[in-house]
Amino acid sequence: MIRPATPADAAAMREIERAAGAPFREIGLDVVADDEPPPVALLAAYAAAGRAFVDERGTPGTPDRAPVGYLITEIVDGCAHLEQVSVLPRWRGHRVGAGLVERLAGWARDRRLPALTLTSFRDVPWNGPYYLRLGFREVVEPTPGLRAIRQAETDRGLDVWPRLAMRRDLT
Repeated sequence: MIRPATPADAAAMREIERAAGAPFREIGLDVVADDEPPPVALLAAYAAAGRAFVDERGTPGTPDRAPVGYLITEIVDGCAHLEQVSVLPRWRGHRVGAGLVERLAGWARDRRLPALTLTSFRDVPWNGPYYLRLGFREVVEPTPGLRAIRQAETDRGLDVWPRLAMRRDLT
C-alpha cells in the first residue's frame, strides 16, 4: 500500500536507502553503495512537507506491515523532480518503484505540474533503462535546475559512470 510518508517513517526510509545502495557495489559503483543516506531529520522534513511516499507491505501470514520502498520529491523548474526512490533489494521485481513513480505522477497532476524529472545513471539496468520503460526520456538540453543538480552530482563524484537527466511529460 502506497501512502504519504510520516516523520515516523524517516528511520526506516534511511535503512531502505542503505540496503538499496548495496547492489551498486556489485557493478563497481562503490561511491553509491558507500553514500550515506540523508539524515533522519531531512527525511522527516520531506514527509512533514507532503513530499515523501512509502510503499508499505506486510509479512505473509502476519499482521506486520513495514515500508519496503520510498520516494522523495522536490519542485525543480516547475516540475516534480524525483529526488530519490529506493526499494529494499528483496522487493525488486515487485513493481514497488514503479508504483511509487505512478503515485508521484498522480501527486504532480493534482498540482497541475507538467512533468516528472530525475537524474540517473545512463547504463545501470535499474536506473536509466528502467526509467525509459516507465515512460521517461532523456533531456538533451537540461533546464537550469537540472543543470545545477547534475553539477552537484559531479561535485559529489557520481560521474564515475555516465549520468543523464530525464523527463516524463504528464499532459
